[in-house]
Amino acid sequence: MAAEPAPVRRLRADQARRVADVLRHQIHAGAFDEVLPGEQELAAEYSASRNTVREALALLKDEGLIDRVPKVGTRVAQRKYDHGLDALLGLQETLKGHGTVRNEVRAAMHVTAPPAVARRLGVAPGERVVYLERLRHLADLPLSLDLTYLVPDIGTEVLGHDLETTDIFVLLEQISGQSLGSADLALEAVSADPHTASTLEIPDSAPLLMLERLTRLDDGRPVDLEYIRMRGDRITMRGSLTRSTPEWKVI
Repeated sequence: MAAEPAPVRRLRADQARRVADVLRHQIHAGAFDEVLPGEQELAAEYSASRNTVREALALLKDEGLIDRVPKVGTRVAQRKYDHGLDALLGLQETLKGHGTVRNEVRAAMHVTAPPAVARRLGVAPGERVVYLERLRHLADLPLSLDLTYLVPDIGTEVLGHDLETTDIFVLLEQISGQSLGSADLALEAVSADPHTASTLEIPDSAPLLMLERLTRLDDGRPVDLEYIRMRGDRITMRGSLTRSTPEWKVI
């Protein structure tokens, strides 16, 4: 039997980060109604010192997830909303049950498609497409800034509908008579530029989740190209993944 490797001395900051990661998940999962367990209880649960637990809680406080109130304890300050990565849903469908999604339509017009947009939507170079810009709120909280390019035939009909309370995905299916089939997406972290930060009511350079998504109808036709900036402090991206048969099992 191989000897176990010698234990590596870990810095308290490393241990605090480990505790904070698990606590963060518990907060998002609703494991705590309002108040977190005390430091001594957390220290026993995570086999950590109270100083390590304090550092972990300080990390979560800096993220805005918790408040530490004297003589009251550590309270959950805010929760994030889950946004799935394994289903093709609009924001209203995603946040169903959390409140009313309202769209502030900042632009809705025909524009000449930039060459890269035209290629991805499968339209001719220089063709005019429909461009939408929407600031999306959950109740009074601004959650995302969505920039959308739509193919001209379907997009022109979209302009005649209620864009303040209806998801674009719903309109695409109603107008085309088809279901949406698939989407290619890329997700990355970006810093909020001053204008976007002001629009979303967050500090300059605050972290954003930037989602680029090209959506197709069930017949494979691309119809919707979106660039969505979501508040990193209020949205968590989640999905369920499966692994294909690994090579070592095939050989």
